[in-house]
Amino acid sequence: MRVLRIDESSPYQQLIGVGGLGTGIFFALEGKHTLGRNESRMGVLLEVRDYCKLHIVIHYVAKLLGAPFRVLPVGKVGNDDAGEFVLREMRGVGIDTRFVETIAGKPTLFSVCFQYPDGTGGNITTSNSAAASLGERDLDGIESLLTSAGPTTIALLLPEVPLVVRREFLKLATRAGAFRAASFVTGEVAVAKESSMFEQLDLVSLNEGEAGQLIGEVYSPANPDDFVTQAVQYVRSSCPQLQMVISIGKDGAYAVNHEGWNYCPAPQVEVASTAGAGDCLLGGVLAAMAAGIPLLNSRLRRNNLTDRPLNTALEFGVALASYKVTSHHTIHPDASLATLTDFADERGITFDPVILQRFADTEDPTEQLSFSAFRPPSSEAF
Repeated sequence: MRVLRIDESSPYQQLIGVGGLGTGIFFALEGKHTLGRNESRMGVLLEVRDYCKLHIVIHYVAKLLGAPFRVLPVGKVGNDDAGEFVLREMRGVGIDTRFVETIAGKPTLFSVCFQYPDGTGGNITTSNSAAASLGERDLDGIESLLTSAGPTTIALLLPEVPLVVRREFLKLATRAGAFRAASFVTGEVAVAKESSMFEQLDLVSLNEGEAGQLIGEVYSPANPDDFVTQAVQYVRSSCPQLQMVISIGKDGAYAVNHEGWNYCPAPQVEVASTAGAGDCLLGGVLAAMAAGIPLLNSRLRRNNLTDRPLNTALEFGVALASYKVTSHHTIHPDASLATLTDFADERGITFDPVILQRFADTEDPTEQLSFSAFRPPSSEAF
């Protein structure tokens, strides 16, 4: 198994994350008009496996790094088929689920997604899920882990669990000296900003709409440099320790810090689904940074991924997310460092020695289960 090597010289040795854990189903609706209030509509139930944000991000971290790097999610699932499915999937790639509690009386976080013929759509997600019941007291068991590992821990805060719990987790991570990373959905950005969460973070990953909410600027494809320059100004004046990853869909992503920014375009691929691509991008970035690869550099602007070898965590993450969108599932079932390098080779994309020197071939100590063999529970279980 090929992985990004983690050893005593690596900056990070473990990731502890809070966020939603669950699954869902996808329908392709018949008809182009918006679903009406009292309407029943036929739709095709798609063969798509859906996962929640924390699961998506940490899956890629676990697959790309392997042992001895530890990945420990903190969350709750229901005592149902969906909860068993999620736990089995995570354990199958070596994720340590000791802090994921199975509870009775509440369903595992579940989403029914629908898509119109033009690719737009929406979803209905359980508001009374097990994930929503995660409380501040559920963090008691991880404080000693955070404290003992300190600066070698990545503390990850993701949506789909209460924001108050994420704020408490951020407080614990700050006290322990951990590297603090997060993402937020658009509706959370203003509240997180109001409560000074961005001043306590080291890395935040946002799409262009979420980033616009944070910096007070509207992204325009016609003038992207103006937007990202404003992001630099925001970081410089408000939270100079913060690094930002801003995804802009098929056009790639930016990385920003208080000194400047990098842009990484995405290669043209046949897109099966973009669902989960932003979370995959964050997973790739975190895995690369854990292995000691810098988020961005001071080189000239890149025009495409074949200009020169990839040598930053941003570029590694964009390559991984570009591979992900070739799968219909929100987690690409075949994703690994080996398949990513094959994907890159086919497109003339190469890796700089700063990344290649972190590649290692190792036996898989977890005897991982076949991820692609798992099937999500049907909606009949709910």
